[in-house]
Amino acid sequence: MQVTLPDGSVREYAAGTTALEVARDISAKLAREALAARVDGEVWDLTRPLPEQCRLELLTFADEGGRLAYRHTAAHVLAQAVKHLFPGTRLGIGPAITDGFYYDFDSEHKFTPEDLNAIEAEMQRIIKADLPLERQEISRDEALEIFRQLNEPYKIELINDLPEGVPISTYRQGDFLDLCAGPHLPSTGYLKAIKLTSLAGAYWRGSEANPMLQRIYGTAFPKAKDLEDYLHRLEEAKKRDHRRLGAQLGLFSLHEEGPGFPFFHPKGMIIRNELEQFWREEHRKAGYLEIRTPVILSRSLWEQSGHWDHYRENMYFTRIDEADYAIKPMNCPGAILVYKTEQHSYRDLPLRLAELGLVHRHEKSGVLHGLMRVRAFTQDDAHIFMLPSQITAEIQGVIDLVDRFYRLFGFKYHVELSTRPDNAMGSDEIWETATGALRQALEAKGMPYVVNEGDGAFYGPKIDFHLEDSLGRTWQCGTIQLDFLMPEKFDLHYIGEDGQRHRPVMIHRVVFGSIERFIGILIEHYGGAFPVWLAPVQVRVLPITDRHNDYAFKVREELVRAGIRAEVNDRNDKIGYKIRTAQLEQIPYMLVVGDKEATEGTVAVRERRAGDTGSVPLRAFIDRVTGEIRRRE
Repeated sequence: MQVTLPDGSVREYAAGTTALEVARDISAKLAREALAARVDGEVWDLTRPLPEQCRLELLTFADEGGRLAYRHTAAHVLAQAVKHLFPGTRLGIGPAITDGFYYDFDSEHKFTPEDLNAIEAEMQRIIKADLPLERQEISRDEALEIFRQLNEPYKIELINDLPEGVPISTYRQGDFLDLCAGPHLPSTGYLKAIKLTSLAGAYWRGSEANPMLQRIYGTAFPKAKDLEDYLHRLEEAKKRDHRRLGAQLGLFSLHEEGPGFPFFHPKGMIIRNELEQFWREEHRKAGYLEIRTPVILSRSLWEQSGHWDHYRENMYFTRIDEADYAIKPMNCPGAILVYKTEQHSYRDLPLRLAELGLVHRHEKSGVLHGLMRVRAFTQDDAHIFMLPSQITAEIQGVIDLVDRFYRLFGFKYHVELSTRPDNAMGSDEIWETATGALRQALEAKGMPYVVNEGDGAFYGPKIDFHLEDSLGRTWQCGTIQLDFLMPEKFDLHYIGEDGQRHRPVMIHRVVFGSIERFIGILIEHYGGAFPVWLAPVQVRVLPITDRHNDYAFKVREELVRAGIRAEVNDRNDKIGYKIRTAQLEQIPYMLVVGDKEATEGTVAVRERRAGDTGSVPLRAFIDRVTGEIRRRE
């Protein structure tokens, strides 16, 4: 058999050789670190015999395929441990996820945080036993019989729902057997550092009509140090949870009367308004024109756009004058109607229409999460109508705009190119043209990217921007979607140089994405310690005693006149307590004023991070802070 390696070299082996044996042949280090194999593009177990001719890539924990196999095996060990400790528990599913794994259980026993310690100890015993994971492909009838005998109704349901012709496989480790497509590690002993992190409820297969199962979350790493670092980040993330900080800092609230519909408080509105003002300034500079379109539009419009067929389950509806209407989940049809109100020449294009548009999407109650997942949010949308010859330049212009935004907030980011999904509209040729245009723009910019197969919008491929916050977590925010289909569906045209009607091309794009979600990300990114330009209160003046209140309010008046958001804490508290309170509220600057400051016209400056930085003339302080605000620091 011939095996082609990533460097193009070809090696010959005896028939039935496994990827693990190839790894040992290459180097002892690679054999120790390899966790799975990519065989002709598909991720396999290391112990599975290779085909006669194949392309082989050996995957370690540094590769996504290797990490998923590692954590998927940990999920099976978790399930085995639960079955040992709580006989009669029935199994749901147990996939690997981005930062770990989970398994869903149907058990008469109500799991508690204390149970996690016992389960974890049993997992360690299973790992120490170094049980091999043995894969076996079986027929549908065999699979059904096996899981009937094991009294696993959820597995039986999964088997019955598998399409005909799909291979059915099981994995066994010791006394534990599971229905699973794999891949997995060669044995449980490959697992090193594991930790069960939390409990949650989860409806079977995500449907509220199904039973509620108990979900146990965990994570796993090859090195204890990596696990420690991850757990530290988790603790830091809890401290920065935007829901907790949002309440603590008085930014927003969530109420049962409006699930998924956040309420912004005055301080939260300051942050929101500053973001929107920055957005408007940058878009004016970049040649965008701002529009606003209605929240409710007719059913016929959504049928014409394709949303009725492809997005109806996420939409809200109403009736007006005996006709059907929908509350908009997206802004694009409204922008198209604005485009159609005038006849356009090729000289008018590109036409860049921007909108801070309020949209509503029906999300299931179980996935709602603070500002991160809501049912009503404002998208910082824009729709660019352009000539086909302008595609590359316009995409590059959006990339530059996104880069300016993210750099301001200190975000690193990476880019993914998302291709045609299963529910796509339009022909293969249109999709190939659109995807090629996005690829060309990225390559012309010299921007590295990865391909995310099948994750495009139903009307076109897209470029997604995944930003990285201060804790190393990634968030998908900005997107650029190239669309040849909507202009055709709505019969858009422009008059070309030849005096004939031609079809424009559209770009749909966002930078913040959802304003609400972006604010949630910023709260956690900064830990509530917003930069001066965004801080709801930029300066708090702290009189040492009541007799210094008059001077404190004079200082505040000067600050406000200069455009600085300032307030006075004139409560009858000791100055140390006032300082601690301001620090807890993450106020960037505290100005302590007493007899000396009142006499000299100065302020004693305390910074949020640096502490006491000494006394300065009030005018000098104002010049410094207004400069920081102007530069958005």
